[in-house]
Amino acid sequence: MSYVKIWVHGVWGTKNHLPTLQKEYRYDLLNHIKENAREKDIYIDFINGHNEHIHILYCLNAEITVAKTMNLIKGESSYWINKNNLTKNKFEWADKYFAISVSESIVNKVRDYIKNQEEHHKKVTWAEEYDAFIKKYGFASQG
Repeated sequence: MSYVKIWVHGVWGTKNHLPTLQKEYRYDLLNHIKENAREKDIYIDFINGHNEHIHILYCLNAEITVAKTMNLIKGESSYWINKNNLTKNKFEWADKYFAISVSESIVNKVRDYIKNQEEHHKKVTWAEEYDAFIKKYGFASQG
């Protein structure tokens, strides 16, 4: 058996950055995502979000890629939102996402950042956070 422990901070938003992740069902959605991931052998350490985006801290295993993980989580969760009629219009996630490797030494810091999304977004908008991710991790230079 191989031993793999690669921490990833994943972030993705709603299509067109629409603030459709309302508080009254967001907690249920986050729990659903975590349970669905568990069924697919994806370990989500921490998950949280705000009106138009989700953050997760998860571990890759030896059998699955970042792209496959994100597609499984995003695809099934949008299906679940629509099946349960949680939004007025058809719900969709944006196609793009961020995935950043996380050093074991800062896992607690990332977990705290994800945990405090409600407070964080009293000061910083999703658009500002998105732009900061692009700049901080050099995504703009990747095309």
